[in-house]
Amino acid sequence: MQEKNNNDLVSSFAPDFASKSVQEKLSRLGINCESDLLLHLPLRYEDETHIYPINDVVDGKTVQVEGVITHTEVMYRPRRQLVCQVTDGSGTLHIRFLNFYGSQIKTLAVNKRLRILGVARNGFFGAEMVHPTYRIVQEGEPLAQALTPVYPTTAGLSQKVIRKLIGQVLSQYKHTEFFSETLPDVIRTQQQLASFKDSVTLLHQPPPDVSSNSLQARSHSAWQRIKFDELLSQQLSMRLHYQQRRSHSASSLPLKNKLTQAFLSSLAFELTQAQKKTFAEVSHDISLPHPMQRLLQGDVGCGKTVVAALAALQVIENGYQAAIMAPTEILAEQHFDKLSHWLEPLGVNVAWLSGSQKRKAKTATLVEIASGHTMLAIGTHALFQDQVEFKQLGLAIIDEQHRFGVHQRLELCLKSNKSGAVPHQLMMSATPIPRTLSMSYYADLDVSVIDELPPGRTLVVTKLIADNRRNEIVERIHVACRAGKQAYWVCPLIEESETLQLKTANETYDTLSELLPELNIGLIHGRLSAQEKSSIMESFKLGETQLLVATTVIEVGVDVPNASLMVIEHAERMGLSQLHQLRGRVGRGSDASVCILMYQMPLSDIARKRLKVIFKYSDGFEISKQDLNLRGPGEFLGARQSGVPLLRFADIEQDIELLEAAKGVAEDILTQYPQLAQQHIQRWLGKKKAYLRV
Repeated sequence: MQEKNNNDLVSSFAPDFASKSVQEKLSRLGINCESDLLLHLPLRYEDETHIYPINDVVDGKTVQVEGVITHTEVMYRPRRQLVCQVTDGSGTLHIRFLNFYGSQIKTLAVNKRLRILGVARNGFFGAEMVHPTYRIVQEGEPLAQALTPVYPTTAGLSQKVIRKLIGQVLSQYKHTEFFSETLPDVIRTQQQLASFKDSVTLLHQPPPDVSSNSLQARSHSAWQRIKFDELLSQQLSMRLHYQQRRSHSASSLPLKNKLTQAFLSSLAFELTQAQKKTFAEVSHDISLPHPMQRLLQGDVGCGKTVVAALAALQVIENGYQAAIMAPTEILAEQHFDKLSHWLEPLGVNVAWLSGSQKRKAKTATLVEIASGHTMLAIGTHALFQDQVEFKQLGLAIIDEQHRFGVHQRLELCLKSNKSGAVPHQLMMSATPIPRTLSMSYYADLDVSVIDELPPGRTLVVTKLIADNRRNEIVERIHVACRAGKQAYWVCPLIEESETLQLKTANETYDTLSELLPELNIGLIHGRLSAQEKSSIMESFKLGETQLLVATTVIEVGVDVPNASLMVIEHAERMGLSQLHQLRGRVGRGSDASVCILMYQMPLSDIARKRLKVIFKYSDGFEISKQDLNLRGPGEFLGARQSGVPLLRFADIEQDIELLEAAKGVAEDILTQYPQLAQQHIQRWLGKKKAYLRV
């Protein structure tokens, strides 16, 4: 098989291909050269090969009819609109245009014959279509011989122009490298895949006998080839990045069992089997001479912090420093409190660094970190500022990694050792990642999963209650707090909003203070200073505050075992991950805990589905799977999608078999056909092939 060079596949358009104006519009769609047009595949297809009698049209179905205009009128009630009556002898169809030009009134004159394509509806006056596509035809004019593709487009770029340009590429370049095969014959045969050229041509220009259902459902063999290629390009790029990272040097920091064993002996509990297994995986990676890049994931409360502490101690007992970066000051301070309590008795100096620190304290901390006296630095994004210098950073631990931007994570990891070695990196997430998402978008990482909770953790009972029963909920809070328990009341906004009429933290605090005067009630939100937040949380942890009214600033990191009741206001406005994280703030002690999701009617369809999921499931992995189904990977991934190409055609849940096949052959292609692998990545990713470096 001859391998061709596809470097010119990323070139710009030929000078005479399209006007500058059209090229600018194409660029908005990510189309910058002729080969990009090949992969600008149809969203759907319209069937203009049949004419349906008006009398036979079905409500809600897209059909094409043909008839003669018998009446045209501009109506002004209930709003200005152009209405035409069209008849074909079997019945009458009304077509309505809510936005129209004066020229359309002349075009749509009585006795004109129209061919109309649109969604038929049963309107007040019978069958109708609103804003259908139409054209003037002569009686007996031939019908289209194939399905008509409908492409993704942008303002000012018509379907007609896109179809014309794609037709040009298909005819002019059908014998060039644009259609060259990037899959080895043996793999294409093994996977039973159609050729790239045949697949692309069929999808742009489907023949008359092709199954319209298989095209619309994207189950046709041509779609299978395209989806396989797209998934393979992602797997190849991620594997290349993985290999590239393993070619870098890092300090080899083996387990010496000094500080780590002393720490384990000091704990009042024994590690779970899952914690032991994940630490063994992390420990092994840290001992290797190339940088670890491992994702440690597990449900809320599974004990990721203990594993992180052990990893930090392994680095420290080798004479290196470790850093833990958290997305909020509350979470960073929780880590500082817990880890300094655990590690300082072992002789480990732990420092705290945040953006809100006074200059004198910050300067002193910076000196301690630079000198190496600080063995473990904990903080927020302040850790990766230019003025922060480590003497010998061996490990960067990033908690709730999806909350940081790519560049923020990169900045911390670029703080190399004097030898030029790259620090090991451990990322932690309490938002479990579904298996398919992990296979697809996290293929460049090693993943460890803590899949069991420590003994003694109680299951949180979840209740869905409408906000018209607010008084019952307030009374339940009253009874619980008088019995010595503590509670959270979570609100989504700090101040009143005209667009979202939601109960706010300030208003709720005032109301609850009035209704429950004998309780000590606190208020915490993101606009308080770090010192104020720290003081309020300390009071709550000590039991001095019985009820804490809060915004979602308490979503992660807050650990108060005596808090056993949570009310989440306007739960219908929150995402599944956020609801699960918030719910994880209770049930951290031995007492039975309850999370009340208070919602406001009417509920949207998506809100109803979210609340049903959070009510039904307590397992974070199942919730994340349901969340992926509801939201899709783009929103689920958050900041990570920068640099990782999102899939346009494949669906990682529906196309799991193709994903597994692509994952299975990626390594073989990279090893045995490296030039084809590069051509494949070039075709599918082009200038977007700068995959994540962190």
